[in-house]
Amino acid sequence: MSTTTAGTYTPKPGAAPLGRMIAAQAALETKMLLRNGEQLLLTVIIPTLLLVLFSSVDIVDTGPGEAVDFLAPGVLALAVMSTAFTGQAIATGFERRYGVLKRLAASPLPRWGLMTAKTVSVLVTEVLQVVLLTVIAFALGWSPHGNPFVVLLLLVLGTAAFSGLGLLMAGTLKAEATLAAANLVFLLLLVGGGVIVPLDRFPDAAQTVLGLLPISALSDGLRDVLRHGAGMPWGDLGILAVWSVAGLAAAGKFFRWE
Repeated sequence: MSTTTAGTYTPKPGAAPLGRMIAAQAALETKMLLRNGEQLLLTVIIPTLLLVLFSSVDIVDTGPGEAVDFLAPGVLALAVMSTAFTGQAIATGFERRYGVLKRLAASPLPRWGLMTAKTVSVLVTEVLQVVLLTVIAFALGWSPHGNPFVVLLLLVLGTAAFSGLGLLMAGTLKAEATLAAANLVFLLLLVGGGVIVPLDRFPDAAQTVLGLLPISALSDGLRDVLRHGAGMPWGDLGILAVWSVAGLAAAGKFFRWE
């Protein structure tokens, strides 16, 4: 009769600590996002080209002052939307279609842990975007003002709002429909969200509606702080908070993993 000695089966099999699982999944999500050509187009190339082009060529009347002072905050808002909403919705939608989410849901990583890892991946990507766009904007002559804490608060709330909407779309529509809808929304909000074209160029009735969109609130809030040195933009923060709560709550309720 054979016997075993202590330590034969060490380290014993089992799930890794929760923090390590989330960190590993977040690192994987970030690598996959940065390796995807379409994602890079949305998150890096398009915002950069828009910032450089419209700052260098007098195409749109952005009001008094340097064009880059108007455009830089709007492009930062666009970068948040491209990553937290458009990119995340498309990637998650196809992961759901191909059964990736179903298999991950059967792993030791809890579902909320997977969503946390995706959120961390979005935040890491946004940090890279903000650093890159800020460096380019400074090279174009940008002179920002305002409190960095307020800017950070706006970016975090904007990320929460767009993440909720992106996950809601990815978890309820088919992957192909998500791809089409996410890109369409991106284009519509690029034009009508105060990113490149000031909202006061639209009719009064349209301004009221467009001003309630999360991209408008984020770009307007960032512009008030970074361009005009304003204090806490409570109105824009309130709009983003409402979208954050509504979007994340709806995503949590209606998201389908299969």
